[in-house]
Amino acid sequence: MEISLNMYLSVAIAVFVYYLGEIIRRKMPVMQKYCIPSPVIGGVIFAVLALILRSTGLVFLTFDTTLQTVMMMLFFTSVGFTASFKLLKKGGVQVVLFLIICSVLCALQDVVSVGIASGFGLNPLLGLCTGSIPLVGGHGTSGAFGPMLEGIGVTGATTVAIASATFGLVAGSAIGGPLARSLIERHHLEPSNEDANAYGSLDNEDRIAEVPHFVAAISALFVAMGLGSIISGIFTSFGVTLPAYIGSMLAACLIRNFFDGIKKPLPTNEIDISGNVALYLYLTMAMMTLKLWELVDLAVPMLVMLFAQVILIAVFCYFIVFRFMGKSYDAAVMASGCVGFGMGATANAMANMKTVTNKYGPSPRSFFVVPLVGSLFIDFVNSGIITFFVNVFT
Repeated sequence: MEISLNMYLSVAIAVFVYYLGEIIRRKMPVMQKYCIPSPVIGGVIFAVLALILRSTGLVFLTFDTTLQTVMMMLFFTSVGFTASFKLLKKGGVQVVLFLIICSVLCALQDVVSVGIASGFGLNPLLGLCTGSIPLVGGHGTSGAFGPMLEGIGVTGATTVAIASATFGLVAGSAIGGPLARSLIERHHLEPSNEDANAYGSLDNEDRIAEVPHFVAAISALFVAMGLGSIISGIFTSFGVTLPAYIGSMLAACLIRNFFDGIKKPLPTNEIDISGNVALYLYLTMAMMTLKLWELVDLAVPMLVMLFAQVILIAVFCYFIVFRFMGKSYDAAVMASGCVGFGMGATANAMANMKTVTNKYGPSPRSFFVVPLVGSLFIDFVNSGIITFFVNVFT
């Protein structure tokens, strides 16, 4: 029996699934330890249930994902509003250097994944779904690029990408701390006496969110999405394949820096909150509509590609990130952070660094540089690198 759910029922079920994941996450410390998001927990449970119902021939569920696409666009547009050149300038040379290093990591992840996929005789674009799409990009980028790749004939792209992103969350949390510990103790590193508050916060807007500001925030998001559709259309006219959200991110970035230039504030708090709400719903819907049956024939190649990525991130952070960021205590902490968001998400990076600094001492520089790159600028670079690979192998 096939049950088709309209877009309203699809979102309603997503809300239920999200809160199911949130309850389980609060009850199970291991989920909090590895920073597994509530949408992932609830979504995987629902996807497994859907797999059982389908395998037994009882029910086959289909969802209207119209609002999932809207939520995806809202989230990535909100990310675009964080890309302030003023912040990049404020971060100085270390932010630029760390961004360049992480950009190289993105490219290496994609080279490794494409190479191994080709060795197994798989579509190289399917290999990308175990590269920087799920690892540096995380679940959000996986949910965006997966459907796009499936649209050009890459079967199972979304499922592989989401599964790889979940693996990366656990792996990034598991190896980040030990890697930093090894560097610190091997090189006898200690934190500097620099004031932990020297770098301040990334944003001086600490006010409480207000309704009028939410109206302005939603308006800004939809204006950027509208302009973004025009930008995406221009790229498409030149034969360049882009995920739908890239144009909106670029438009949001231009709007943010225009307002910075004329010294007029944007409701960044409300934009961020709106983006997070959209992310939770979008990610929950992406997770609960996973086609897990598509993983059966890909199990061995996926494991090989993912464990190759673990080796890559460990070697890269131990030898490249640590060396180029100065071979200091701060560099060791940044290496643990790079493992976190290079395999999972910025939240993993922060958790890794917090664990290290709780034991060995403060590193304010790391807590400024890593989240600035990991949660803001790397998304733009990574999307560009992924788009390049997609167009090369299409």
